[in-house]
Order: sequence, then structure tokens, then C-alpha cells
Amino acid sequence: MAKNVKEITIKIEGKEWQDAIEKAFEKANKKVKIDGFRQGHAPKDMFIKKYGETNLWLDAADIVLEDAYSKMIEENKDAEIVSQPEISLKSLTGEYVEFNFVLTLRPEVKLGEYKNLGVKREKVTVKAEEVENALNEIRQRYAESVTKDGKVEKGDTAIIDFEGFKDGVAFDGGKGENYSLEIGSNTFIPGFEDQIIGMKKGETKDINVTFPEEYHSDELKGQPVVFKVTVNEIKQTVLPEMDKDFFEDLAMEGVDSVESLKEELKKNIKAHKEHHAEEHYMNDVLEKACSNMKVEIPDAMINEELTRMVKQYEENLKMQGISLEQFYQFTNSNEDALKDQMKEEATKRIESRLLLEEIKKAEKIEATEKEAKEEAKKLAEQYQMPEEEFIKLFGGMDMIKYDLEMRKAIELLKENN
Repeated sequence: MAKNVKEITIKIEGKEWQDAIEKAFEKANKKVKIDGFRQGHAPKDMFIKKYGETNLWLDAADIVLEDAYSKMIEENKDAEIVSQPEISLKSLTGEYVEFNFVLTLRPEVKLGEYKNLGVKREKVTVKAEEVENALNEIRQRYAESVTKDGKVEKGDTAIIDFEGFKDGVAFDGGKGENYSLEIGSNTFIPGFEDQIIGMKKGETKDINVTFPEEYHSDELKGQPVVFKVTVNEIKQTVLPEMDKDFFEDLAMEGVDSVESLKEELKKNIKAHKEHHAEEHYMNDVLEKACSNMKVEIPDAMINEELTRMVKQYEENLKMQGISLEQFYQFTNSNEDALKDQMKEEATKRIESRLLLEEIKKAEKIEATEKEAKEEAKKLAEQYQMPEEEFIKLFGGMDMIKYDLEMRKAIELLKENN
């Protein structure tokens, strides 16, 4: 038996087992027709003669499984079970059924040094260049695209018709009409956009390019082709003047000038960098403390964490309009490959969780009922949900208390490092 694994056998017998067999018979009998009897009214001995007892026992086992699970939990209420038990059928007779439960228990954790680790916070500074870049990004968001005369320049958007030919023959997927191409975006084959520069509205030109060796089409990879390109329209991006109207459109409180806007941007950039630095610092502290800790993590814990992570990844993909199956097709991968990528992160998460739980014990950290209720109320208001509904969604008050205690353990780590 592997370390941190415990096997439990639960036996259901006597009246409880016979009642389950009777229920299984009544349910099965309603679905069958035996000659000489109305459907659902065949005697039990006739039913068994035709269909046998084994299927009844299997159905009865399903009926009592929940009770067996509850008995297993009650008998092991003091054990710290850390993943879903593996369940199998051990014995099955007309007199009893036995279930085998394989439990993965919380591994033994030996804390190492978790205070005075010498981890330093990153010093946060904001450069003038960063503020200027942020200012330009805002102006770009309010920029207008206007039609221009003259020639195509880098940064312009050319509205083009194009068709590609290989050895004088048009190839699939090489044609487009009124396509908006930002010159300098490098979205087309290398060399294509550069040859658009200097063209005028209404002009047609042959553009010679070579597809990259890594191009996805075997027919075209590494091959020289010619695109016939016509420029239908040229547009340029015009940035807004930073005048009174611009600041009114921004609708940022207290911002009515370039100076005040830069100050606000600097403040926002600093807050973002401080948040990132704090996360980085906390990760470094956890990683250092975990490296001083000794623990053997059971495979079942890692597998369960991986299942959660894949589920969360699937939810994130759905928000982007992509299914997990589509992701596997796009990336030519599968669930096993995704889990392999996630395994290191899953292990780190479990190590951090075990570390914080052990620190909680060592430091006697507790969250009171009052604190948990206040936290539930605050979070329910934050997510604009009824309090009872939020508590249920969170997993109950015990989970809210647990979350608070973990955060207290994190704060203790930070204060002592």
C-alpha cells in the first residue's frame, strides 16, 4: 500500500441489503414482460428464473452505495481525506455486498524555516517613457481613421483587392476584396506590406514574395508567388488634439490638462506595477518556504488539482468563444498533453496550500464566526448577490473561514519576511 493511502471495506448485509434487493426487483420488474403475467406483476421467483439474480444484486448495490459511502465517512471522520475516494465492488452475494474504498490521506508535512527568508520586494518606479506610451495608447483609442490622398505610407491602412498566383495559376485562399491592411502590422507574408508603400489610390501592381518555409500549406511553403494588388482607398490615423473636448470625452475625474492626465496615468501605472510586484514577492516567499518544507504529495492530490485546473481552463476558453475540443484541434493536443503542461503548476499550488495549512496549525491561526459573517456580507455586496446565495456558491461558511485563515497565514508570512 502506497504511503498516505488507506483501504476501507464497508459491508452492507441483513435487512438493509434484503430491502435494497427488493427495491431493485420492484424497479426492474416494472420494465419487463414475462409470459403469463401483466407487465410489472411477475412473481420474484419467475423474474429470477428468467433474468437471474446477479443483475438485481448489482442494482441493489447502486441503491446502497450512498449509505456505504456515508458509513465510510463516519468511520473515518477523524482522517484528513484529501481527494475523492476510489470506489470498487469487492464482494456481491444474496447475503451481503462489500465495497472497497481507497482513501488518500493528507500527507505528513514537516515545516522548515518560513520566517526571515531574506526575500526582497521589487522596487517600483515609473519611467517617463511608460507614461508617454500610456498617453499615446489613450490617444490611439480616440483616434479617427480618415481617407487621404497621395501615396501609401507606413502606418496607413490600405484598402486593397488582391489575388495570388503560383506559376501563373491562382491558388486557393489567395484572394481578397476590400481588405483593410495596416502597413507595418506584419500580418501578411514578409515583404508584402513594404511593396504597398508608395502606391496610389487606383493603382495596380504585381508584388513578388516568397512564402516562409514554415508556412502551413505544403503546396506554398518556401514557394515564390505573385500577388496582383489594387489599392482602392488609403486611410490614415489622425490622433485627437489634447484640448478641452478631448479631456471632456475622457471623463476622468480631476483630469483637465496634459499634466493632470500624465499624473493620473503615472499613478495608475505605479498601482499596477505595485500589485504585480506584490504578487511576485508573495510567490517568491511561498516558493522559498516550500523549498524548506518536506512533504510527499500523493498522485491522487495532483490528479484532482489537474482536473480542477483543466475545468477552469475550459471555462476561460468558453469566455473567448472557444470550446476545449476546438482548443485541442487548434493546438494538435489532448487532455493528457494539457495536464502535462499544468503538472508543475498543480504541484506548486498543492505545496503552497499544504504549507499555509501547516503554518495555520503552528501559529494557531483562526477565523472567528463574526469575521466569517462579515467577510461573507462584504463579498456578497461586492458581487451583488444575496448573502445566502453567495455563501452557498462559495461552498458554505466553513470554506469562507478556511479562505480567511489562509489569507491570515499569507499575511503572517509577509510580515515575517
